[in-house]
Amino acid sequence: MGFYHTLMQETERERAQFLAIPLFAAAVEGKVSLQTYCAFLTQAYHHVSQTVPLLMAVGARLPERLEWLRGAVAEYIREEYGHHEWVLDDLRACGVDAEAVRCGEPAPETDRMIAYAWDTVLRRNPVGFFGMVLVLEGTSVNLATRAAKAIQAALGLPDAAFSYLTSHGDLDQSHIAYFERLMDRLEDEDDQRAVIRCARQMYRLYGDMFRALPQ
Repeated sequence: MGFYHTLMQETERERAQFLAIPLFAAAVEGKVSLQTYCAFLTQAYHHVSQTVPLLMAVGARLPERLEWLRGAVAEYIREEYGHHEWVLDDLRACGVDAEAVRCGEPAPETDRMIAYAWDTVLRRNPVGFFGMVLVLEGTSVNLATRAAKAIQAALGLPDAAFSYLTSHGDLDQSHIAYFERLMDRLEDEDDQRAVIRCARQMYRLYGDMFRALPQ
């Protein structure tokens, strides 16, 4: 059994607590207000805009023994580049001043999540960042497409307001399979512990971001 299976087992409790957040059930039932959806997109912009810079830092700090993983990071950068602009496009389609969001500050909960990601990469073990990848991409696979369809139907918003959610729900299906193969190649115990630690913390921190959204 590869490390991916171990990772899923070791983070099962945190994942279950995360997925039990009431807002998720409301989202897939279309019981989310426009205010809540726009607040989610606003916070999404702030953490998504950090994805490529974080990945670049990961790639720069990986040791030579993980050159194969550096190549994977380069692929992630190519795929993730510009996705924060998709979030701003969605906000514009919802009637929100996207430039005000760009120039604004994240909520404290989002700020803490971003700070922990940077701390993992710069102070701890850069491989640990893949714990964040598990949390964000796993959430997209579980919830994004279903939530987007339900919210759109309830609020009567155009397709242009859901490019971020719908694209990630579809893209991350293939990403998870790729992620599983990468994790199964991790053999160093320190690297494995770093991924598990980051994933556990990210389920809590990302969950706090959702818990803080206006209901």
